Amino acid sequence: MSEQRHFFVGGNWKMNGTYASIDEILKFLNGDNLDPKTEIVVAPPSLYLSYVRGKLNKNISVAAQNAYKVEKGAFTGDISPTQIKDVGGDWVILGHSERRHVFKEPNELIGEKVGHALSAGLKLIPCIGEKLEEREANKTEEVCFCQMKAIAENVKDINDWKRIVIAYEPVWAIGTGKVATPQQAQEAHHSVRQWISKNVSPDVAKCVRIIYGGSVTAGNCRELAQQPDVDGFLVGGASLKSEFVDIINARK
Repeated sequence: MSEQRHFFVGGNWKMNGTYASIDEILKFLNGDNLDPKTEIVVAPPSLYLSYVRGKLNKNISVAAQNAYKVEKGAFTGDISPTQIKDVGGDWVILGHSERRHVFKEPNELIGEKVGHALSAGLKLIPCIGEKLEEREANKTEEVCFCQMKAIAENVKDINDWKRIVIAYEPVWAIGTGKVATPQQAQEAHHSVRQWISKNVSPDVAKCVRIIYGGSVTAGNCRELAQQPDVDGFLVGGASLKSEFVDIINARK
């Protein structure tokens, strides 16, 4: 990993959590054994953003799991970047595979969300990744590059890119127990970095962090973290458990 790129670990809690279970998570997050060199962000359900921000150590940031493309309006059930900031959130995850494939959000909408969230002052974790049939058809790069294009078209300059962490999440590895091998992860991350160098700028490619997501556990995180283009992780189920600390400390 480049010295310019600070190791980053995000925890996506998805639609999990009650006050009682969140309090248990906060116990290990507020402990004193987290690697201070790792940037940490957790994404609780939007209902609990304010609660988590109030209880969590200030050196850990809080993200929303999604946001809409405008500031306010008649969009029942959605939330805006302005509202996320208002309750203490710094980050938002956009284009997660479940938003793309369960809720059918197209690349264009995700790109529009990226542009608005940046203009509202949030930091972003946009997600990209291919389905199993796309990988088997050797379309990993085609799919990821198409998703990256929609994102990049909505990012103005290198200062905006400095507020973005790209998450490569192969859909076939999310919640399945399957995980990309370190070589597969490195190949995908390197390809995306090359795409950024060619289509955005070499300077952005050097500084932007690309993290891996997809069944990351305490058992596989260290080998993945040693890959030169893997700058951290976006963790799902394991972020609800104490092993999340081991993942945060993958380079310790």
